[in-house]
Amino acid sequence: MKITSAIANKLLKQLDEEKIFLHNKEVQSCTYDAADGETPIIPDYDYSAVCSQINEIDRKIRVIKHALNLANSQAQINVENSIMSVDEILLEMAQLNNRKIFLDHLRKLQPKERLQLRTMPSRNAVPEYRYINFDIATVQADFDFVSNRIMAMQLALDKHNQTEEFEVELE
Repeated sequence: MKITSAIANKLLKQLDEEKIFLHNKEVQSCTYDAADGETPIIPDYDYSAVCSQINEIDRKIRVIKHALNLANSQAQINVENSIMSVDEILLEMAQLNNRKIFLDHLRKLQPKERLQLRTMPSRNAVPEYRYINFDIATVQADFDFVSNRIMAMQLALDKHNQTEEFEVELE
């Protein structure tokens, strides 16, 4: 069957939820308690059947993830006139997000900031200041560039995930 990355991720989530449901049901049903002389209420539980269902879910998850990984590595996505694969986009976005955090810190610094005194103040204490050692306009421009690049990559990736199909053989 042909699916998009968005559909694949929804299928994977659905399969994971089904697996969690089976596991929880198995935990609750694999044992039962009864007092001596009491007629036990034995839960409906078939170890082999549940095991088989979980194995089938795991197989489907492997098939979908493998097909998704292949599609992601072979994708040719245009991001600002540069052709990239999904994995390249995801790697660069992670790097840029880390850089953006630091640039955000830098752009919030004041050009001159008075430092707190570390000892008891005295009459002869001279205040100390911390100064920035960079051009704030350059940092702001870099922050804007990185933010716009992340947004362009995310939009290209979103479009790809919603529209580009790949083949998955689940049966």
